Amino acid sequence: MADYQITLLKGDGIGPEIVSQAVKVLNKAAEKFNFTVSYEEALLGGCAIDATGVPLPEETIAKCKASDSVLLGAVGGPKWDNQPGNNRPEAGLLGIRGALGLFANLRPSVIFGPLKSASPIKDAIIGDDMDIMIVRELTGGIYFGERGRKENAAWDTEKYSVAEVERIARVAFDLAMKRGKKLTSVDKANVLESSRLWRETVIRVSKEYPEVELNHMYVDNCAMQLVRNPKQFDVIVTSNIFGDILSDEASMIAGSIGMLASASLSGGKLGLYEPIHGSAPDIAGKGIANPLATILSVAMMLRYSLAQPVAADAIEAAVAKVLETYRTPDIYEEGLKKVSCEEMGDLVCASL
Repeated sequence: MADYQITLLKGDGIGPEIVSQAVKVLNKAAEKFNFTVSYEEALLGGCAIDATGVPLPEETIAKCKASDSVLLGAVGGPKWDNQPGNNRPEAGLLGIRGALGLFANLRPSVIFGPLKSASPIKDAIIGDDMDIMIVRELTGGIYFGERGRKENAAWDTEKYSVAEVERIARVAFDLAMKRGKKLTSVDKANVLESSRLWRETVIRVSKEYPEVELNHMYVDNCAMQLVRNPKQFDVIVTSNIFGDILSDEASMIAGSIGMLASASLSGGKLGLYEPIHGSAPDIAGKGIANPLATILSVAMMLRYSLAQPVAADAIEAAVAKVLETYRTPDIYEEGLKKVSCEEMGDLVCASL
């Protein structure tokens, strides 16, 4: 029987609430599919600042490196807005990605049938089977480049090496081979030198994947095309900042940012899994947070880090089934049953 060690980074705001429900579902999956899971908690973000003075303690890095996978809730909130930039909760998030070598961020945007009406896009545009995978480079680009401030000016530097682009391109091509064999590389090569390097490198890597149809799109056009005709996309690969923005746009096409999971992967099996939404401190402790993105992040964990694809499929199917009748307040529709965060976790477990 396989046994997995998971590090839990519950974080701030609604983080502890949604992680608790995801753990409940993971435990049910372990029981059903004959594997075991043990957990260790560590601090990241605002709660780490409160306890240790820094957003990413060395102990947290050590625990994460010793585990099979990491599950994160969310970090940040107004309480820590007065912290300097290098000591804000978000700095802990960037730090853990760098410390674990998590260079590939997978953000699926999938439309669940029962949630079609929650999408701001017309049915005729999104169809019945929208399924986009955005592959975002996570440890390079403008978020990690040289930055500074002097007198009345400030700067942040966008920089990519050939090696950084090659490795994220291969992740995207490998995913495309397992899906619809279509890859869209998004850049701004008409303006940015870093994007010209990006495009040249992706084209060169594409020769290793002759079965994959590769096309290129400027980021501004991609933002428009996502709402004009999202079904044209299968896998999208792009830089750190462009991926951050486009994946949030894609999440709303799917109906709610509260539904979107993500995986951050290294070159090996270790991954960090988290919902793409924030810590929502305004609703923390009220029992109304939507745990489904975190539960779906557990499904991604089972698929990409723990080699349990059948369990992953079962969790996703359970979520789809529950959505036919039950909703948390953020995705509630008239005629359905409104439930709390904890009740939603229980319902997914029962469906599973």
